[in-house]
Amino acid sequence: MDQSVTPFLQNRQVHRTVLENGMVVLAVENPAADIIAARIFIRAGSIWERPEQAGLSHLVASVLTKGTDQLSSLEIAERVESVGAGLSTDAATDYFLMSLKTVSSDFVEILELAGQLLRSPTFPESEVELERRLTLQSIRSQQEQPFAVAMEQLRQAMYQDHPYALSAIGTATSVAQLSRSDLQQYHQTYFRPDNIVISLVGRITPEAAIAQIQEVFGDWQAPDSSIPALTLPVVPVEPQQVVTAQETQQSIIMLGYLAPAAKSQASTEEAALDYIALKLLNTYLGNGLSSRLFVELREKRGLAYEVSAFYPTRLGQSQFVTYMGTAPDNTATALEGLQYEVQRLCDSPLSEAELQTAKNKLLGQYALGKQTNSQIAQVLGWYETLGLGVEFDAQFQKAIATVTPEAAQQAACRHFTQPYVSLVGPAASVNAIAVPVTL
Repeated sequence: MDQSVTPFLQNRQVHRTVLENGMVVLAVENPAADIIAARIFIRAGSIWERPEQAGLSHLVASVLTKGTDQLSSLEIAERVESVGAGLSTDAATDYFLMSLKTVSSDFVEILELAGQLLRSPTFPESEVELERRLTLQSIRSQQEQPFAVAMEQLRQAMYQDHPYALSAIGTATSVAQLSRSDLQQYHQTYFRPDNIVISLVGRITPEAAIAQIQEVFGDWQAPDSSIPALTLPVVPVEPQQVVTAQETQQSIIMLGYLAPAAKSQASTEEAALDYIALKLLNTYLGNGLSSRLFVELREKRGLAYEVSAFYPTRLGQSQFVTYMGTAPDNTATALEGLQYEVQRLCDSPLSEAELQTAKNKLLGQYALGKQTNSQIAQVLGWYETLGLGVEFDAQFQKAIATVTPEAAQQAACRHFTQPYVSLVGPAASVNAIAVPVTL
């Protein structure tokens, strides 16, 4: 086994171990509460799906806990609930996740159950059909939600042939075509020990944690075949406006800009610095009641029902998005105001005081996001899965402190050029300011 130790917050240490079968284990001892939380990351998710199989990861996550070669769906649920534990699965864009949470005395039992679910799920046909119908209902429901419609058409305009263009739950056409054999093939391809990161935090020593994981997963051998390589198309920069006329109570306006991934094969020092700077600008622009967008567009001008921004950390090229909901009669004015506030970041640098306030807010929220065992396990496992390593936790915080107003302005000028615009609202409001584009 390959082992290393990295300092972490509050004098704790992250013990990183690579088992003989290639599984990566991150263990942090935290005796403050009698709880153990674990996150089991699998390098899968919707970014690995072919367009005609969009939603496959989501369907696998929905059915994975519905039966193994030894246990029925009811027996699995009873084992978890009888000890008051938590066990769930989720499929995100960039990863597949199983989450565990138990009191320390029950951890071995729940870990063994997780092992069965990961290694020998049966994907019962009846459960596959049930979850498929529920997913199709969710897709239809999203088509009636203005924000979801605006987000969907923005993704498609920005990413085009890239997997990020599609919703993680898939499309009505792709989900309808998925079969039980597709789920089995997905499982055989990606569920293997050398494609898994287990991040564990709680009242357990690293040595005991590694021993228990070795006991459950140590005999799981990786197949001779290699893990499929992830090959992604280049995302073209083709800003455009996309519009859906929908009789709603408000218009949804979104501006999107392509932005750096936290780490990529073509990563440069400039891109790495821009990632940090844009995280700060996202906080300044759209995070909370004191953010520029909220103060300028909602409080001062009364244009927004809601207004914010987000910049997700992604495995592939990310997106920086600002959005707002406004009265239909204000659509044109609100769009102009939203564009103006983003453009200001390039036209003039933030003051030292403004930037320091954004740093304090971002670092404070970042620290608050690592209070529980589950939160710590999530952060560390995600950084490891991304290929950033657990060291990135400290590196990120140090890098935030070094961003200058000039660096933030330069990042804004590089990335906040002509935006992709997504509009959803009553036809008289949205068609008056943009020409619909068929994607």
